[in-house]
Amino acid sequence: LTQPVTPDLLVSPSSQDGDLGSECPEDRGNWTGRLDFLLSCIGYCVGLGNVWRFPYRAYTNGGGAFLVPYFIMLAICGIPIFFMELSLGQFSSLGPLAVWKISPLFKGVGMGTILIVSLVAIYYNMIIAYVLFYLFASLTSDLPWQHCGNWWNTELCLDHHVIRAGNSSLPVNISNTVSPSEEYWSRYVLHIQGSSGIGDPGRIRWNLCLCLLLSWTIVYLCILKGVKSSGKVVYFTATFPYLILVMLLIRGVTLEGAWKGIQFYLTPQFDHLLSSKVWIEAALQIFYSLGVGFGGLLTFASYNTFHQNIYRDTFIVTLGNAITSILAGFAIFSVLGYMSQELGVPVNQVAKAGPGLAFVVYPQAMTMLPLSPFWSFLFFFMLLTLGLDSQFAFMETIVTAVTDEFPYYLRPKKASFSAIICIALFLMGLILTTEGGMYWLVLLDDYSAGFGLMVVVITTCLVVSRVYGMKRFCRDIHMMLGFKPGPYFRACWMVLSPATMMALLVYNIVKYQPSEYGNYQFPTWAEALGILMGVLSCLMIPMGMVVAVLQEEGTLWERVQQASRPAMGWGPALEENRSGAYVASLAGSQSPKPLMVHMRKYGGITSYENTAIEVDREIEEEEEEESM
Repeated sequence: LTQPVTPDLLVSPSSQDGDLGSECPEDRGNWTGRLDFLLSCIGYCVGLGNVWRFPYRAYTNGGGAFLVPYFIMLAICGIPIFFMELSLGQFSSLGPLAVWKISPLFKGVGMGTILIVSLVAIYYNMIIAYVLFYLFASLTSDLPWQHCGNWWNTELCLDHHVIRAGNSSLPVNISNTVSPSEEYWSRYVLHIQGSSGIGDPGRIRWNLCLCLLLSWTIVYLCILKGVKSSGKVVYFTATFPYLILVMLLIRGVTLEGAWKGIQFYLTPQFDHLLSSKVWIEAALQIFYSLGVGFGGLLTFASYNTFHQNIYRDTFIVTLGNAITSILAGFAIFSVLGYMSQELGVPVNQVAKAGPGLAFVVYPQAMTMLPLSPFWSFLFFFMLLTLGLDSQFAFMETIVTAVTDEFPYYLRPKKASFSAIICIALFLMGLILTTEGGMYWLVLLDDYSAGFGLMVVVITTCLVVSRVYGMKRFCRDIHMMLGFKPGPYFRACWMVLSPATMMALLVYNIVKYQPSEYGNYQFPTWAEALGILMGVLSCLMIPMGMVVAVLQEEGTLWERVQQASRPAMGWGPALEENRSGAYVASLAGSQSPKPLMVHMRKYGGITSYENTAIEVDREIEEEEEEESM
């Protein structure tokens, strides 16, 4: 094999200058404890979605039948892409933007990811704010949503305690009545009657605004020192919800009539499987739940040591997450069954499915239990801990992505940079605290991470398996873990995952259904705005391509080829982990200083293309030898 040609620029007597410290970026840092990474991943994946979204999705998509597409999607799209993301992050020790050194042409995918994550972070923290609101409201001897007769109640309000206390032989028509908890949520917490629709947000609800400020403050304090601080907080936020969930589950299944709800949850309605919506929902549930495509997994893995066993971690997290979702479903449905028995109506009429499920049904169930404020506080405390560690991940992703792009300027100022991002996202989220804020939240929830997220994941999958090459990628994993991924992973990465997601994407577009909230239909401009959010994250990809091509030299095709090859610095971050084709490719491994000067002056590393091409040739020759 020929030795790669080392550009003169790299070999320089000034390498022993001594003032190198000022030139090299500050150390990125790693996880400090053994379980930090695993618990962060569990905390990130097991989020509000498991309690707030999964039971609601199962409930609207055919009960037990929903588990069929759920597990199929987990096997095809969930586990393989989860493993791919962890591998990319751990191999390169780079955030979701800088990791595209793997193929600079596709850097726009990273930009799209950041856009999606930012939109999700805005509304996800609003849900945490609602949780905080209810948490404080539970600190009373008598829950405020227990009875009718408050200023926010209407004459439709019917107190279920009255039904039970009154003579049960008296028939009560409850078909057009509303529970006190539902009116508390919509008329007091949201004050949604103050808004006529999404175009008329009304006034800011100051109590919600303060809750949102508090939730951003908590998030900021936890990510202040990056993974060093958030990695310790997750020891509590990732484990404590399980304790509460088990308590709520035991309490739920011991209630009278609980089996009715569980039956409804588990009885499959297979006719639902013929509708595309159910498969889309299952795939999106996997995406949301595992946080695939949001860059959080990649970010967390990038703080790992090079040889961490992420293969084992993948299965622990993905299966643990699925089991948690199903458990949470039992906890919610046992209560629905109890309520349906109390009210004498079928289970499917007890709860309105929707984001309010956890804010209407569960609080109402709490009022029926002895020690209701205690159970209520526990439930919302569980939701708080579930939501926070997912929010840490979203923020860590944004901060890491940008600081890895500008390590010189931002890494030393990471705390102040995090503060700026938190404040910016808080200000953007203020519209969600208005009286019509719920409409905006539904819009963000439906569109911010819908098809945009799918396009991002499909592209990532295709770039790694086709452009970068399956053989190279498997060799990289072999360098880290000591074994190559089996045929199941290779088949999923090459064909199954991208093909399934393409089918879902096409289905999603063909069978498009407009958003709604209760009986409220969104106006056309709001739909357009939502679709624009999704399209914008997709548009980042071609925009990134244009930029990458313009930075290269030569004819158009040569530029595209050069831009799609891994950049000079691609590979393991530490020299001791570089072997094989990566030995000579660590940018500036002979002497960082002149290289840094060059980069600051000219911005790119085009002058090293020859070295990169040599490394490429080595890899091709290695592959030829292997195939002989």
